[in-house]
Amino acid sequence: MAAPERFPHTPVMLERIVDLFTPTLEGPGKVVVDATLGMGGHSAGLLERFPELTLVGLDRDTDALGIAGDRLARFGDRVHLVHTVYDELPAALDGLGISAVDGVLFDLGVSSLQLDRAERGFAYSQDAPLDMRMDRTQGITAAEVLAEYDERDLRRIFQRYGEEKLAGRYAKAIVERRVERPFTMSGDLVQVLHDATPVAVQRQGHPAKRVFQALRIEVNTELSVLERAIPAALDRIRVGGRLVVESYQSLEDRIVKRALVERTTSSAPADLPVELPEHAPTFTLVVKGAEQADEAERAANPRATPVRLRAAERIRK
Repeated sequence: MAAPERFPHTPVMLERIVDLFTPTLEGPGKVVVDATLGMGGHSAGLLERFPELTLVGLDRDTDALGIAGDRLARFGDRVHLVHTVYDELPAALDGLGISAVDGVLFDLGVSSLQLDRAERGFAYSQDAPLDMRMDRTQGITAAEVLAEYDERDLRRIFQRYGEEKLAGRYAKAIVERRVERPFTMSGDLVQVLHDATPVAVQRQGHPAKRVFQALRIEVNTELSVLERAIPAALDRIRVGGRLVVESYQSLEDRIVKRALVERTTSSAPADLPVELPEHAPTFTLVVKGAEQADEAERAANPRATPVRLRAAERIRK
């Protein structure tokens, strides 16, 4: 068994997630998918609480899979880890011969592992190569985005994925500076963003925060993947099973909310006098709106501060 100190990560809202899954994961033959495995903190909590549970863990990050594999090794053949992006959940389950599951968990956004390892380039507070790929075996890096995208496209991703009001100013500053030399290190980008930010705006928060978020989302195509992943996960949950999602920024939460509204709302035309069975909702909300971590958890774990948790249960096929 691996030493606990090797895994300092504290999973967000773990007790609440265990409570939400309790009605559907207790007993033999139950299967849950942790679609964002990370370092395996949530998975370990679920496996400990439900001793007959089988868990399928998905992650595109090979570093995370290695750490989670060590952490979860004590659970033996109750654990199946798959190197994949979470919108490939159906294919992962098919590969394991699993047709339906009793629960799916998404803990979205960038993981503690990615933030804490400077060489990954996710954190604007540490100077590191501008990579930002969650799966370092493939795909375009943040440095390549900054080198190859024109000013209009940079402005678009900063506006859309970072909701950045100074998107145009930042895109222009980046394009002007890269003529001299390409961006390779995060500290260099942070300095250019700082220099392009009015002093009054600098007092409102770090000028790089939203740009780094936008670059990360672009590099990993996070929102388009999520738009496919939530419906795919809902389709594989059996009656009585539950979906639980933790989002950390508004763009993610809107996608999750929209997908859940679609499955928990009748599709019958407004003028139909009687709702036909085929129009009835297939899911019901378990959590009304979005829950936040309580004050004690936010104080103990600052990464819990922005979380928004949503959950739903399948009520019919």
